[in-house]
Amino acid sequence: MGGKGGSRGGTDPRRMSEGQRAYEARRAAKAGMTLEKWLIEKEKRAKEEAAALAKAEPVKPAKKPGFFARLLERAQKPL
Repeated sequence: MGGKGGSRGGTDPRRMSEGQRAYEARRAAKAGMTLEKWLIEKEKRAKEEAAALAKAEPVKPAKKPGFFARLLERAQKPL
């Protein structure tokens, strides 16, 4: 759930369905904000999360086993 929004309208209040608009309005009221301010904050958080994911360092490949680890592994294999 959640996701990127895609063709469903995202958080643009003009393109949201009535049900989605009501849901976001309840969340905004719970946070003590107006719907417009809530949507702006939500969009800002989404951009920050996307930037953090893009900034995260890539996963390094697994390190090759050391000399003794390879010896022990070969010793465990049947002849």
